[in-house]
Amino acid sequence: MISRMGADGLLRAGAAAACLAIALSSHFTLADVERMLASLQRLGGAVSTFNDWRKLVEDSRPAAAPEKLKRVNEFFNRRIQFLFDDAQIWGQSDYWATPLETLSKGKGDCEDFTIAKYFTLLEAGLPNDKLRLIYVKARIGGAASSVTQAHMVLAYYSEPDAEPLILDNLITDIRPASRRPDLQPVFSFNSQGIWSNPTASGMPVSTGVGRLTRWQDLLNRAKAEGFEF
Repeated sequence: MISRMGADGLLRAGAAAACLAIALSSHFTLADVERMLASLQRLGGAVSTFNDWRKLVEDSRPAAAPEKLKRVNEFFNRRIQFLFDDAQIWGQSDYWATPLETLSKGKGDCEDFTIAKYFTLLEAGLPNDKLRLIYVKARIGGAASSVTQAHMVLAYYSEPDAEPLILDNLITDIRPASRRPDLQPVFSFNSQGIWSNPTASGMPVSTGVGRLTRWQDLLNRAKAEGFEF
């Protein structure tokens, strides 16, 4: 007869095996999945959260780009609680969280939403050069308002010279940039580099991200968790 402790152990092992079976249907290796899951659990996240995120990635991979964007945008906008102040979440004045940190906490500010969507869309198969994180000044109180605050959104470019689509945690709809007159771009970036002209096409002005120290630190931590980019 299996003891109660032994039965609980088997159930936990079974749940972990099921989690790995779901995740291994992707392009990730066993080592990648184990490292990601261990990172999320070390941060206090639940296995069910990891499963839900991996299912999102797997279900989105065969979808067309507009559907990938819609699924990922809605997943994080519905699942993560928006908090404006990093001090409430991380006890620091300005902290950029990895996707697994955001998922484990279940809370985040605009940078955390944007970063999580960026990495998830990469995992879902969107090319890196079609995605940029854009630091903006967001007009508060309507189009005529002169009050702005720092904000971050994610942009998707179907072609290098195309008008980007904007993914924002404050607005559920994915809208073309021309329909977001409340946003004034300042600069844009991804893991390939930084564009000082946020809407410019072609190669980034700087191919090194060391100029943006928080982003470089974030990339290092994400890679340690198992992400490739």
